[in-house]
Amino acid sequence: MPAGDDDRRGTVRAAFGGLTTRGRSFVAAGAAASVCAYLLGQPDLLRVGALLVALPVVSVLVLYLTRSRVTAARRLSPARVPAGGESRVHLRVDNAFRLPSGQLMLQDRVPYVLGPRPRFVLDRIEPGGQREVSYRVRSDQRGRYPLGPLELRLADPFGMVELHRSFDAYDVMTVLPHIETLPPVRLGGEAGGQGESGQRSLAVTGEEDVIPRDYRHGDDLRRVHWRSTAHRGQLMVRREEQPPRARCTVLLDTRRSGYAGTGPQAPFERAVSGAASVISHLAERGYQVRLITDRGLSLPGPGHGADSVETTGLMLDALAVLDHSALPGPLDLVTDTHQVTAPDSGLDGALSALAGADCGLLIAFLGAPDLAALDQLARLRQRAADGIAFVAAGQLDPGVEAGTLGRLRESGWAALPLHPGVPLAQVWQQAGGERAASYRGR
Repeated sequence: MPAGDDDRRGTVRAAFGGLTTRGRSFVAAGAAASVCAYLLGQPDLLRVGALLVALPVVSVLVLYLTRSRVTAARRLSPARVPAGGESRVHLRVDNAFRLPSGQLMLQDRVPYVLGPRPRFVLDRIEPGGQREVSYRVRSDQRGRYPLGPLELRLADPFGMVELHRSFDAYDVMTVLPHIETLPPVRLGGEAGGQGESGQRSLAVTGEEDVIPRDYRHGDDLRRVHWRSTAHRGQLMVRREEQPPRARCTVLLDTRRSGYAGTGPQAPFERAVSGAASVISHLAERGYQVRLITDRGLSLPGPGHGADSVETTGLMLDALAVLDHSALPGPLDLVTDTHQVTAPDSGLDGALSALAGADCGLLIAFLGAPDLAALDQLARLRQRAADGIAFVAAGQLDPGVEAGTLGRLRESGWAALPLHPGVPLAQVWQQAGGERAASYRGR
């Protein structure tokens, strides 16, 4: 016997295992009536017994065939939401069988943090018909969460049998870090016409690049570069130069030893949220933003273009799943469940990622840095046009934290404490005021 026939027969046997108490009672009563009819010689009783057995058997076969012709699809709207935001999940069930389906119960698997598993009961679906239901999911905790697979339970109209079907497809919902709206402030290290370096660049090069290119059909003849045309012997035109864009590098310290506690309001989560807020804010202002971590993660990579929307989404998606980078340290006051990766080795990865790079304005979100990290931060500051550091506060003795801020300021950082409960917008405004005052004092 072919293997396919054997598998199909086994599946049909399993379908008979879906008989309900009522269905099993009908089969037992029908068998008893048939035996009594044979012993007593009552043909009418035999017909009743055959009917009692046939009804659940026919129900199993019809429901078995219907199960394979009922399809389901899921759609998320939207698939990426900020922490605390809601997404609506739409489920659609289609009946491609020539007979109406029985009653259906849907149950979608969702992670615990997104809420209880949604359940829906649908009446029978006509041949070729469909039903749509939807539910909402939300999470205050960033991450990437699978939705599915969808489980389907079918029942016949007589309540004789219930069959289950589980679909393999699932979707992924991405919960981005919480993004705070930041006020527009003037920061150091700008370019692209927004700061001193940008103005100097335009003053030297002008608005047009003197390097010509070959003439293309449709080019304005007023842009013909006659000197190059005479030298090359073919028509050459000047091309416009795009002013240099402002550059900013956002450094996120993910060392486990620098943060205490867990939860949506933990210092590490505030640092991740702060990095996401700054990236989103500066990208909207036209900055060319880059994200690096203490482990050397650098986004966007060399293979990605300069499209701000694409690169911003890439960095926010990475921040949605970013975890601590080292073993628990002395600041872990409570047990947490973050994934353990590698031992703490300071900011060596960030130093390597910025080696020989033009990072422009450097904005760092730090935990509690130790002496080695402070030395590394001093070296990082030398590679940037300007530097602003937001340090997680409220974890150590106030005197120790004040000393840390002092060391950072001595090395050229504009260091500000990020206290629990204080909005980032307030500290951001303070940072802009301090940098503006320092420029006036130069």
